[in-house]
Amino acid sequence: MKKLYFGTNLKMYKNIQETTAYLKDLVNLTMDISRDEIELFVIPSYTSLSNAITCVDRDYIKLGSQNMCWEEEGQYTGEISPLMLKEMNLDLVMIGHSERRHIFGETDATENKKVKCALEHNFTTLLCIGETLEEKNYGISNEVLRTQLKVGFHDVKPEHVSNIWVAYEPVWAIGVNGLPAAVDYVEEKHQVIKKCLIELFGEVANKIPVLYGGSVNPSNANELIIQPSIDGLFTGRSAWQAVAFNKLIRDAKQAHELNH
Repeated sequence: MKKLYFGTNLKMYKNIQETTAYLKDLVNLTMDISRDEIELFVIPSYTSLSNAITCVDRDYIKLGSQNMCWEEEGQYTGEISPLMLKEMNLDLVMIGHSERRHIFGETDATENKKVKCALEHNFTTLLCIGETLEEKNYGISNEVLRTQLKVGFHDVKPEHVSNIWVAYEPVWAIGVNGLPAAVDYVEEKHQVIKKCLIELFGEVANKIPVLYGGSVNPSNANELIIQPSIDGLFTGRSAWQAVAFNKLIRDAKQAHELNH
């Protein structure tokens, strides 16, 4: 039975007190689930990170950063360096979230610099990719995903594969107004992603978990997790209450076990 990945990005929600309460509840609710069977991770706001790392046993929940500069230090006002994140003993760095790309104008080349820097500093590196609705309607989703992967992982060596995760998040399926993608569409895109990763890294790329995020909720999580190319769920607002996320995880895990 393969390990399943469950995670959430808290975006610009939850203050320090709310974040620590959420994390403590999530640990208590899920601690009986073997971490050989699931990998659970949460990506809080920067201001909550220092408190988060003191309140969570990292054997139960991995903690990550929502973004990172590609330089260790310098004149980059408002940025956070890998050394600063390393000092906090974080596990993971998320790079290329659609909001970073489409609201803040980050390019594939920018994400590539960040990916290489994160891997050089031995972080688990979660690269987010996804097509816009316009690109989907033009029928170029596969090309867009392959470009984001090929540029994002340009010059990354196969020996770094053990620290690479990928999250597929169609831009049109994210957020308050997101439209949940059809399960067969998601599986098809995951197959495209996995094939491209093998082109980039060889067969060792089969070890790279590819997670789906985009209006994941209790009504579609079970059907998504049983798809052969989906290794985990990167859940948004449906995960922001610990009790609800715990139930989603348990239900999805059970669905997967019944189908494999």
